[in-house]
Order: sequence, then C-alpha cells, then structure tokens
Amino acid sequence: MDSNVLIAGFGGQGVLFIGQLLAEAAMNHGLNCTWTPAYGAEMRGGTVNCTVCVSDDEVACAYVETPQNVIALNGPSFERFEKKIKSGGVMIVNSSLVKSAPSRNDITYKFVPMTDIAHNSGHEKMANIVSLGAFLKVFPFISKENIINAMKKKLTGKKASMLDGNIKALDEGYAAVN
Repeated sequence: MDSNVLIAGFGGQGVLFIGQLLAEAAMNHGLNCTWTPAYGAEMRGGTVNCTVCVSDDEVACAYVETPQNVIALNGPSFERFEKKIKSGGVMIVNSSLVKSAPSRNDITYKFVPMTDIAHNSGHEKMANIVSLGAFLKVFPFISKENIINAMKKKLTGKKASMLDGNIKALDEGYAAVN
C-alpha cells in the first residue's frame, strides 16, 4: 500500500485539520505516514494545502510534486491542482463551491456538494469533514473507526462538544459518494 493525497482549500476551511486526522488514523492503523502543510502568511482566507503520504513501508520523501489524489475544497484549489494530479488519480471536488468543468479524461472526478451537505445538517463549518468521509468511501484503506478515534484525540476540552457533529458530517460525506 502506497498512496498520497493533497488536500487544498482556503485558510479556515479545516484543510490542515483533516490532513492531521488522516495521518493520525493511518498511524493508528499501523501504516507509515507523513503530513506536510503548506500555507502562506495570510492563512485564514488565503490558500492552504497539505499532503498526506501513507505507506506500508517507510515514507522516503514527504514532498509530492504530482499527487495521486486531490481533495479540492474550493475553486482556486481545483484549478491549481487539477493539472498536477497523476494520470489515473482521483479528484474529490466540493461541487458547492467549484463550478469549473473538468478538463481531463485521464483522472476520476467525484463531485460532492460538501458545503451544502454541511449546511443542511446544521454543521456549516464541517465541509472539510464531509470531504474526509467522501475520501474514505473512495479509499477505504483507513477505517472510519480510526478517523473517529483520531477525532477523539484532537477534539478535547471545549472542542469535545463538536465530536458528534463531526461524526455525522463524516457519515454524510461517506454516504454522498456513489
């Protein structure tokens, strides 16, 4: 098993958080992984992305120029990373915010209305978790249980009250993918 995913969106969308959850869940699953964030000085509202590399073997290099898979939470991220994704890869797209038509026929697109799903479930700021649920449906090498355990580890103190909403958003994202 050797895979990577680049997760991209605006600062404040929780891009880095779901990358951390995915990395934590991979480690809990007994896999080797790296989590590499990339963001500008503007952070909230600016462009943010992170790459998570997961493997049965040691991960030799955390830098990925041509990602196998991409989660695009907004239009600028879709436009920037669609051309970089490896042929045969999968792009999971927030169709609530991305209105551009796909331009490639050598990758698979999964369009999920992440922001709409989050809004309709009463958890407007959890489109990122919806995207993670969609990712788990497409790539079931990490269980939802391991993601939920990672959430429990990250969502402590005041944030512990957000756990149930996050689990619901994860399930809704999982159910949204055919």
